[in-house]
Amino acid sequence: MSDSPGQHPYKKVGVVACAALVIANMIGTGVFTSLGFQVGSLPSPFVLCLLWALGGLVALCGALSYCELAAAFPQSGGEYNFLSKTFHPALGFASGFVSVAVGFAAPIALVAMALSAYLAAAFPHSLSSSVLFAMPFCAVVALAAVHAIAVKASGIFQIVITALKIGMILLFLALGSARGNLADADFAPSPGNLPLFLSPAFAIALMFVLYAYTGWNSVTYILDEVRTPQTTAPRAILFATLLVTLLYVALNALFLRAAPLEAYAGKIGVAGVAAEALFGARGGRLMAALIGGGLLASLSAMTWAGPRVSQAIGRDLHALRLLNRTSPEGIPRTALAVQTALALLFLATGTFETVLVYAQFALVTCSFLTVLGVVVLRKTHPGLERPFRCPLFPLPPLIFLAVTGFALVYTASLKPREAIAGSLTLLAGVFLHSLAARSGKIACSPKKDC
Repeated sequence: MSDSPGQHPYKKVGVVACAALVIANMIGTGVFTSLGFQVGSLPSPFVLCLLWALGGLVALCGALSYCELAAAFPQSGGEYNFLSKTFHPALGFASGFVSVAVGFAAPIALVAMALSAYLAAAFPHSLSSSVLFAMPFCAVVALAAVHAIAVKASGIFQIVITALKIGMILLFLALGSARGNLADADFAPSPGNLPLFLSPAFAIALMFVLYAYTGWNSVTYILDEVRTPQTTAPRAILFATLLVTLLYVALNALFLRAAPLEAYAGKIGVAGVAAEALFGARGGRLMAALIGGGLLASLSAMTWAGPRVSQAIGRDLHALRLLNRTSPEGIPRTALAVQTALALLFLATGTFETVLVYAQFALVTCSFLTVLGVVVLRKTHPGLERPFRCPLFPLPPLIFLAVTGFALVYTASLKPREAIAGSLTLLAGVFLHSLAARSGKIACSPKKDC
């Protein structure tokens, strides 16, 4: 085992594998579940489609900003790495603490349970309750085993399973659009739309959309395993974000045409509702099976990316140095084991949904601060080498900051308990870093090359 992953001559991944990782991280449970929580308060197909397009614009602006940081600081760790170098190691550790505690483990559990639910809908009379109960646990453990083998295996597996997932979505779009029994949906703007855009309901719906787009930054967590990350990461992130935005808008437009709005209200499995309306009960079961299989790509992507954040923390904090231990192939298997154990714990206790409500507030806050760091660095370090520079600067980071700031403020006012809990989680990370610093347990400063 080694404590220096950057020195291993293991094979690294390229643009295709990185793009597959980003796409699979983004296309998870959000796009197949969020619409049911949006149609009740935003009863307008035009507003709903524009909401998803706005989410894509925000993700693209965030991606352009992260690409500049990824090219300037090509080291694994994502927000942990960027915030440590831009502001302070304590803030970087706080973001890493959120990612380790709930940012990956809880969504892994959520996707595993969604996978079980979709397969239950696909095979209502074939799978016993015991099999359905064990399925999410087995899926989490099996994918962890795949990603414990080798980095190259992770990349190949991610490419294959993500290609199948995109193929499933394109098939759904093609077959659904070809049906003649589509409902009438008015996608034209109307005078009553403007109040909806400025309403608290729009801000809360936007948080659901931002959750669905979460993952556009995932390649920044594995930069140590990427060939020429200064150029590979920006290409992969931008291509993947644009593709997912197009798929999301097209999918939601089809959902809105497949069935009336009231059919989705309060429903979690909106893709199943649309599939049954389009293809009947048998066709709905088939699409549920395909969607369930597609969720494996999301589960795989988060299983791959998450441990790299823990590894980066272990590299810099002596007290957590075990998380930095790697296999001869450069895989952080200890960090992978910790993440898997946390995901299994969320599955066993069933409390992860509550955790996700506040975790999203904390994660968006971390992204907000990271993008703010791009603006700060342009002022404080104008001479910093930037192989990739955010185009149209400062417009993309300002758009990202304005929209996410709007969502955070409204969420804090309407969901104060979740906002307080998310903020306290970040503060807990700062506090833990302070304790480690006082005890002299920091191995090195992330602001320097260690």
